[in-house]
Amino acid sequence: MDSSSKKKPIAYLTRKEHISCCHRLNSPFLNEYDNARVYGKCNNIYGHGHNYTVEVTVRGPIDPSTGMVLNLSDLKECMQKVVIDEMDHKNIDKQVEHFTNNTISTTENIAVYIFEQLKKHMSNPKLLYEVKVHETDKNVMYFRGEYDENE
Repeated sequence: MDSSSKKKPIAYLTRKEHISCCHRLNSPFLNEYDNARVYGKCNNIYGHGHNYTVEVTVRGPIDPSTGMVLNLSDLKECMQKVVIDEMDHKNIDKQVEHFTNNTISTTENIAVYIFEQLKKHMSNPKLLYEVKVHETDKNVMYFRGEYDENE
């Protein structure tokens, strides 16, 4: 069997970035009492901050001509636009347009936002596999582009 007929291995490539930003967990759908009860100290009127670690994973066949799933420079550039430029040292609720309306800036929604924005900037969005947001050393959120079909 010659090399052109071999199956291409599937590989996963992950890049990490670190950002610092603040937000306030406060739902426009809840009253003041329920916001305080649901979100606790994260509902502080002045907000609170995190040093997030954002991991983006792409998945795909290794291109035999480059030896890569995706050029790491391309992934780095996309993450710079979406993660660093859009979110680093920002008040998410006031400076990231997606969260200025009624989207609550939970780590879940941040992961979804990053995933969807990355898809818009990638030359091959089908390679995007997962966005992982570490809010703290103990709290990590994953999003893989899945949506509830029952809604």
